Amino acid sequence: MNPMNPMKLFKIKTAIEAFKANHPKFPLFLSAVSNNALQSGTVIEINVTDVNGKTYSSNLKLTDSDIELIKDMKDTFQN
Repeated sequence: MNPMNPMKLFKIKTAIEAFKANHPKFPLFLSAVSNNALQSGTVIEINVTDVNGKTYSSNLKLTDSDIELIKDMKDTFQN
């Protein structure tokens, strides 16, 4: 595994801040889900509709290892 590049982390952090500014309600939604719904067995469903109206859908059921990964990512990127 490669060591984390501090400049790349800074670039990602800057991009996350821009995303939050562009979509202010989405981080609030993620926070509510994170605080109330992330547990083993929770189902996450994602629907994406492209500009032509085609919809792509998928879902997954969270496992204990998924929850651990999410916690690790939160610890890495939290302010």
